[in-house]
Amino acid sequence: MTDPRRAGGPLLVIALAAVALAVLDVSGQSFWQGLVINLAIFTILTVSLNLTSGFTGVFSLGHIGFMALGAYVSAILTLPLQEKASYLPNLPSWIAGVHLDQRIGPLPIGFLAATVIAALLVSVVAWVVGRVLMRLSGHFVAVATLGFLVIVRVVLFNADAFTRGSRTFSNVTPYTNLWWSWLWVLVVVYVVWRIKRSAYGRDMFVQRDDRVAAQAVGIRVMEPRLLAFVVGAFFAAVAGSLYAHFITSFSPTVFYFDLTFRVITMLVIGGMGSVSGSVLGAVAIVGLTEALRRVEDATLLYGLSQIVLAVIFIVVITVRREGLLGQREVPLDRLFERFRRRPIPSPDQSP
Repeated sequence: MTDPRRAGGPLLVIALAAVALAVLDVSGQSFWQGLVINLAIFTILTVSLNLTSGFTGVFSLGHIGFMALGAYVSAILTLPLQEKASYLPNLPSWIAGVHLDQRIGPLPIGFLAATVIAALLVSVVAWVVGRVLMRLSGHFVAVATLGFLVIVRVVLFNADAFTRGSRTFSNVTPYTNLWWSWLWVLVVVYVVWRIKRSAYGRDMFVQRDDRVAAQAVGIRVMEPRLLAFVVGAFFAAVAGSLYAHFITSFSPTVFYFDLTFRVITMLVIGGMGSVSGSVLGAVAIVGLTEALRRVEDATLLYGLSQIVLAVIFIVVITVRREGLLGQREVPLDRLFERFRRRPIPSPDQSP
């Protein structure tokens, strides 16, 4: 990134995206705004799951559990005091008086603080869980992470004082908008992209391809796996906070197999190991799901979208297991490659 021409491609994409968001924001098209916010949340989930599973080979089925925890923690923190007293009357005193609903001008600084606090708390949970689960491999870790998802679901159903149990948790302030959601997309894409090109990222891919050989030459296994698990959980919690303050009403039933399957489909189609592939996978599945939803409404064939996604998933893992991009990235840094100055040969050099 020391060469301005290499940074030109990513900066151009960011600028075009900002212009598109600004146009959509002033258009007042609430449906398309909601769809683009939804796409941002799924992009964060897919990229963070790619870090956890695609980079390390530790296939996690419990990623949505971290999203659920982030959604509930941030929603509790941002509830105003009056609503918290009436809506959650049995909250312990140490959290009943906390209300992060402050603003500095138009900026909801309390929402940002609640999102970061929720993500940090979820990261601590991920570190504790990961110290045990990251020692496993193959189908063992998949089953273990699925057990974690079930545990989170049971806790949410039974922690009635915090979550209202099976009842809908509502009255959440709708802080999430186009700018908040896509700013977090920019953060997660940049962080995961940097990790991929770091020493930890190289360790992740090496131990994923051959764990025994990596250990034999002294490459770490536990540390990069745990790092990926914790950072992935952090951003999953961020996605949960954005989701909670976008949909404003939710229950524990939302954070389960349907959402897990959809995010895994996005990851597999885009390519496990590719950051830009995760973005493309999220765009493809969100767009396809919306198109199939319209077909369902027209033909009354409800459930068609789930069937089509399942068929696509089976076809991809059978025919093209690496997905759209595999481990490759979209070369945005080479967008202006042809404008680089070529060295002019000296007269002493032969043509």
